Amino acid sequence: MMPCVLMVSDDPLNREQWRAALTPQGYELHCADTVDQAEACLNRFPVGLVLLDAQLPDALTLTRQWRERSEVGIILLGNDAERLPALECGADDYLIQPWVPRELIARARNLLRRVHHAQPLAHPDAHLKRFADWTLDTDRRRLKACDGRETLLSHGEFQLLNVFIRNSGHTLSRDQLMDQLRNREWLPNDRSIDVLVGRLRRKLHDDPAEPELIITIHGAGYLFTAGASLAA
Repeated sequence: MMPCVLMVSDDPLNREQWRAALTPQGYELHCADTVDQAEACLNRFPVGLVLLDAQLPDALTLTRQWRERSEVGIILLGNDAERLPALECGADDYLIQPWVPRELIARARNLLRRVHHAQPLAHPDAHLKRFADWTLDTDRRRLKACDGRETLLSHGEFQLLNVFIRNSGHTLSRDQLMDQLRNREWLPNDRSIDVLVGRLRRKLHDDPAEPELIITIHGAGYLFTAGASLAA
């Protein structure tokens, strides 16, 4: 299987230049010009390397979030001013404009090699996360109950549930939740967080009067009580 590379930029010229450099190397290439498209690609394809435009709004926030939840290789490309902040946020490498195609190819190849050797063999059901009496299909954005019934999650609900699963057992304030959910296309606020929590509780059949999965910690935020594991 050829390495899979995701190119993220809202500048068509950047994407075409990256494509021109990497296509002859035989990589499987995917493009995204929005955060939502990038997240969809990461959920759908076995991406080994992300090329991220440092000028993209929230590029550093994205780098930090992806590094917290994944070992995917991340190379940012941009001006020298963003180089150190990008590396501090978890980027593996940084190329300063104007970059040389041969250098991009060499850095991409070396990083893909390191990522490949660092990754364990994928579990065949790695896209399934089990918690309490539920299974979350991260590929299809669906919740499956123990009786087999499935429920489709909205993008916001799906994002919030993943944040809760990653932070199971830890109380998260609304500000912390907003930081992990914020992207270019959606700027959550206190009210939208509460609405999403209410919708998730309904889909999880978690009684808001006496919740067991998503507990309100008054004055502090929300606590997700169920740890997740790979579905057997």
